[in-house]
Amino acid sequence: MSAEAADREAVSGSRPCTPPQTSWFEFLLNPSLLEQHLHSPHPDPSPVQLIFQFLEQASKPSVNEQNQVQPPVDNRRNRTLKLMALKVAAHLRWDLNMLEKGLTIPVLNMLLNELLCVSHVPPGVKHVDLDLSSLPPTTAMAVVFYNRWAIRTIVLSSFPEKQTKPGPHQLNMMNMLQQEKEHTENILSVLREQATDSIVVLEGALSIKKDFYIHTLRTLDLLAADPSTTNGETEYSTAGLRISFDHLHCQVHYDLGGIYFQQGCSDTSVYEKAREHFRKARELLTKLDFSASFCCLDEQRLAGYWSACRTLTGTSDLNESQHTPYGQISCFMRNHNYGALIEEFICDNVTLSLPNSFRHSIQLELMHKLQQGDSALEEVCNKLCVCNAVRDALEGGILSVSFHQLLLKPSKNIISFLLEVCTRSLEKENLPELSKSKMALFIKTVCDQLGDVSLAFMVSSHKLFKELLQEEEKKILMEQMRKSSDVINLSSKPLPSFYDIPASASVNISQLEQQLILSLDARHIRQILIELHGMAERPFWMVNTKWEVPVDYVNVILAIKDKLTRDLVYILLAKGLHCINITDFVHACQLFTACLELVTEFSPKLRQVMLNELLLMEVRAHEEGTAKGRIVRPPPDLVSRVRGYLEMRIHDLPLRQTVGEECVVFMLNWRENEYLTLQVPQSLVNNNPYIKLGHLIASTCKELPGPKESRRTAKELWEVVVQICSFSSQHKRTSDSRVSLLKQRESSLGILPRSKFITFVKKIREPLVLTTLISLFVRLHSIVRDDIVNEVTAEHISIWPSSLTNLQSVDVDAVVITLKELVNYALSLNPNNQSWLCTQADIYFVTNQYSTAMHYYLQAGTVCSDFFTKPVPPDVYTDQVLKRMIKCCSLLNCHTQVAVLCQFLREVDYMTAFKALQEQNSHDSMDSFYDYIWDVTILEYLTYIHHKRGESDKRQVAIKAIGRNELNSSNPEEVMQLAAQKRKKRFLQAMAKLYF
Repeated sequence: MSAEAADREAVSGSRPCTPPQTSWFEFLLNPSLLEQHLHSPHPDPSPVQLIFQFLEQASKPSVNEQNQVQPPVDNRRNRTLKLMALKVAAHLRWDLNMLEKGLTIPVLNMLLNELLCVSHVPPGVKHVDLDLSSLPPTTAMAVVFYNRWAIRTIVLSSFPEKQTKPGPHQLNMMNMLQQEKEHTENILSVLREQATDSIVVLEGALSIKKDFYIHTLRTLDLLAADPSTTNGETEYSTAGLRISFDHLHCQVHYDLGGIYFQQGCSDTSVYEKAREHFRKARELLTKLDFSASFCCLDEQRLAGYWSACRTLTGTSDLNESQHTPYGQISCFMRNHNYGALIEEFICDNVTLSLPNSFRHSIQLELMHKLQQGDSALEEVCNKLCVCNAVRDALEGGILSVSFHQLLLKPSKNIISFLLEVCTRSLEKENLPELSKSKMALFIKTVCDQLGDVSLAFMVSSHKLFKELLQEEEKKILMEQMRKSSDVINLSSKPLPSFYDIPASASVNISQLEQQLILSLDARHIRQILIELHGMAERPFWMVNTKWEVPVDYVNVILAIKDKLTRDLVYILLAKGLHCINITDFVHACQLFTACLELVTEFSPKLRQVMLNELLLMEVRAHEEGTAKGRIVRPPPDLVSRVRGYLEMRIHDLPLRQTVGEECVVFMLNWRENEYLTLQVPQSLVNNNPYIKLGHLIASTCKELPGPKESRRTAKELWEVVVQICSFSSQHKRTSDSRVSLLKQRESSLGILPRSKFITFVKKIREPLVLTTLISLFVRLHSIVRDDIVNEVTAEHISIWPSSLTNLQSVDVDAVVITLKELVNYALSLNPNNQSWLCTQADIYFVTNQYSTAMHYYLQAGTVCSDFFTKPVPPDVYTDQVLKRMIKCCSLLNCHTQVAVLCQFLREVDYMTAFKALQEQNSHDSMDSFYDYIWDVTILEYLTYIHHKRGESDKRQVAIKAIGRNELNSSNPEEVMQLAAQKRKKRFLQAMAKLYF
């Protein structure tokens, strides 16, 4: 025992304590102590810790007389320490798993380089250039061992690691950790560059069919005793631990499979190589005994690799697949044996062996194939959905959305299958009562959600319903189903097809009328009308009061002399318009096309009407698809037909203004400004208010930006919109003969009412058009409010007039409401438009809603800076915007935020900042914001204020903030700007979290 250990034992006295830890230098003083320590039951320090300590001491740099740091000295002490590290590794039988787990990459790299050195691997020669078969056994083994570690390290470094939270390290400790991280990255970089060479070396090792040897404690002692006579050719080369080539090949196959599998992410063809190596590793593993070998394999990981490779390469082993549920399901999927797949899922509802996530992933995979057009999978997906829903119910989980959707329109077969799955899922010995209660709850849920009463009664008549539910529950459910059956709408009941109705006169007229209401097939409708007209002489277009035809067309249709044709045209048109309203464009197209064929035979006027309605339907269908994200340029044929409508000059033709409206919106949305400006006939511009609006908007947008003299159309658009938002004044004489002034809200002077104007605008999606209209209303808003200090801002505001000739006639409320509706609508289309966000923020600011205004000011900055990771452009956060943000914070009593924002101005507003910091009633976090202040003057004032108030804690926070190195006034300007940018970013991100 050393003197130091004896002193520790003496101090401890007779008290029981843990044995003292042996220091690393004690092994230098007593060489025989190492083996004794390693063979003790619980060595402290552990073998891995000893390796670290030995190599750490051996690699410490030295300092010369000039106090300069020098590389570690190659002396006897350091050589002995390195040799002892190798001895400990030999004692661990070179277990790479244990070494990788306990040592860092730099330490293990040092250890293995020392192994190469003592094994006499030629220095300066690439391993790939060595002939392993001609090298001594221990030398060849050292090369193979090093390259195995190299590719294993590459693979392990590619796995994501959870970052551990650092403790309260000192600055020098943090620097050491950073240096170690950089050292590790450098080693990994070298290993990745040499990965191809390492793979070649290991592939070459697989061709060697002779045993290998690796150093043990004994051989390393011999090297230490007589290093001069040991050169790799001596007896010591075969005196180490013998490793059969099969054992080594098994390990090498496993390691090569791992590196190839990792490379498969970028080249899927490499998975074949990985699979082949894993296959050979598995074969060797089954016939070898690894208990006495230095090699050790993670068999569970190997099985996972093998399963993944077979799935990725599409190969299968039928014999093996029968042993694992995963293999069976993978086989079923590859062979499209979906019946067996469903059966496996039903059986698993009893055994509960497959993870729920895996089952749902199989369902999602097949649903994806179904969406890609494989319609044969619909029934399979529905059945898997049912199986998974039953499994979810048995585990007390939440039923999936897909199952709820399935219950909206279930078939009799699906409900029958569901009951079968439920029954078979309970076929288990000693079934817990909890499972029965969960299944009872599931059946009740199904009954509640089934809209078809006949299917609900089908569930309630099943034996499971009777066995699992209590009498009271059954009574309540049955009563609910009876009530649903009594109040069911006749229109929802299935009716016989027209072709199933007998031709006899016993058919009830009401049955045919009901069939007429429900049918969407044009030929079917025509046949029903023929039957009805044969039974009674009356107008059947009046059967349903919900059938509505535009007033513009009613007179033309009712003027048709043949009553059957009149009814048919009216009903087909009404049903088609209804289908458009519910976005059922397929049936609308069929109905309109049939009506077009009908009227073409006798009425050119009605033919053109139907062509117009078909055009409107196609425009709406395209716009509907665009609104859902399918942004596809409209086909040239559709654009040409829209132009044809706008240029139409047919006299006495009933034209719906909405068709013109939709066509104009369509042209504006697809930037056909040139056409709307120059080619639309003037007669249509004068007669259709929507076409006139489109003409003026397109002309204005076309001229943006332009010189003042080219803004004549902008002035015309201004006048039109002002008239829409004005009211006409009327005088009325009262009973006492006085004249009173009445304001009529909907002006007769405008080309259309404001409500219709808003409806028109809310169909527009083109950003430039919306920006132009927003700027118009912002200018109008500023004029009618006449508040220079609190004006709303917008783009292109300078193109509009700066005054109004008849200000009193403008309805201020209408202007304010329209502006708010317009901005809200624009942001609903694109919530990330910074110009619209700033306008919205200004609107809330001038209406004294300061918290919401801050929300939108911050959102405007967020969208143009990637959540403030980049500087906010100065044209977004202008001084005016920043001053408004300062005022918002001030009125919200967030005075520390005011002080921080005062730094953002081009010239720091010290007066406002100091005044804000004097406020003691602040509703923000006060000193928690001090870290965001970079202006030293403000920080000094803060220190003074807190000292004056006796607030020592807050004063310390301010002093700590002012003491940051980067705020030193002697720093270069770039450092100061970087410090300011860093604090700006962090402050704005903190503000966003507060106001979002």
